[in-house]
Amino acid sequence: MKYVIVLGDGMADEPIEQLGGKTPLEYAQTPVLDQLSGQSEIGMVHTIPEGMKPGSDTANLSVIGYDPKKYYSGRSPLEALSIGVPMKETDVALRCNIVTISEDDVPFEEKIIIDHSSSEIPTEESSILLQAVTEQLQSEEFQFYVGTSYRHCLIWNQGQVIELTQPHDVLGQVIGQYLPENEKFYEMMKKSYEILVNHPINQKRREQGLNPANCCWFWGAGTKPALSSFEEKTGKKGMMISAVDLLKGIAVGAGMSVAQVEGANGGLHTNYEGKTAAAVKALTQDGYDFAYIHVEAPDEMGHQGSAERKVKAIEYLDGRVIGPLVEQLQAAGEAFRLLVLPDHPTPIRIRTHTADEVPYLLYDSTAPKAENWKYNEKECRQSGIRQAQGHKLIDRLFES
Repeated sequence: MKYVIVLGDGMADEPIEQLGGKTPLEYAQTPVLDQLSGQSEIGMVHTIPEGMKPGSDTANLSVIGYDPKKYYSGRSPLEALSIGVPMKETDVALRCNIVTISEDDVPFEEKIIIDHSSSEIPTEESSILLQAVTEQLQSEEFQFYVGTSYRHCLIWNQGQVIELTQPHDVLGQVIGQYLPENEKFYEMMKKSYEILVNHPINQKRREQGLNPANCCWFWGAGTKPALSSFEEKTGKKGMMISAVDLLKGIAVGAGMSVAQVEGANGGLHTNYEGKTAAAVKALTQDGYDFAYIHVEAPDEMGHQGSAERKVKAIEYLDGRVIGPLVEQLQAAGEAFRLLVLPDHPTPIRIRTHTADEVPYLLYDSTAPKAENWKYNEKECRQSGIRQAQGHKLIDRLFES
């Protein structure tokens, strides 16, 4: 038996008037999921432990079987693991987003945060911008490391875990009340704007109608993580397939392998087919028992506030990942179990994460057709099945 999790990041949502009172998951054309649903268990699961912030860090730890209350030490340290940052026990890692803030002639603290991803800036451009920041701001105390797209890493030597605001939580708002209380971080953010606002790359981006990547935003502070081995814990040899450093970092920390998929960028137009091919190869040729396919696009479209694009991301997940995955595993003669779910909701209404329960589908290729369910929030609630502890759901996947 082979095992797969397909994680549509932020896929869950609320009913939306624009979609006729349906959620994006209800509204989307998902013929593959519709077909699988009748041969599946569907239900709702809480991936965010009570009292913890709803983020992809805590939620994905839950989904992959690690209790966040025990294992979570911060988001950025997991990303640091992914990009090979040599963290010491006394280091604190922080996410360094390169974001878009307004460029009107007002004091820095009166500017507005417009876009947490700077129009999903490619790594090739953002790495050049980060280099410009590094040349002026790097020191023995602070070191910058290039990540993926707008997502980079800052290591604070002999640092402290301080409370900082996630940029995607405050889109469209004046930044003053959300700036760091720590004077060093405040000054670095302000200085980064001065470095980046007139950079040639940003001048070109404006000409192309794209948001300039004009300010560093720090958040997600944490210390070096210590995850137990996934293979020792589950008896399964696992492969992570994701464009996002956070997920790769979880895999590295858990001793899982990480697939490198060309063209996987965390956006709407990522390499879906390449991710599927990597999973099938791992499971049918390379001796892996388990594959975790993470797709960031629904979450990004939720942060953008685009119901239309979120629906498209879900349809791509259905038609370009799950459909070919099922077809190719069946063609290879593999019996398999498949778990499909989001990590958390990212409702279009608020453009950020919530801690609400999420719908899941658990499919077994060897099971008979049982129900005429459709996989969406409404019907998963109607099933009456609820998993209160998200980190235990993977045990249901691995049941024989």
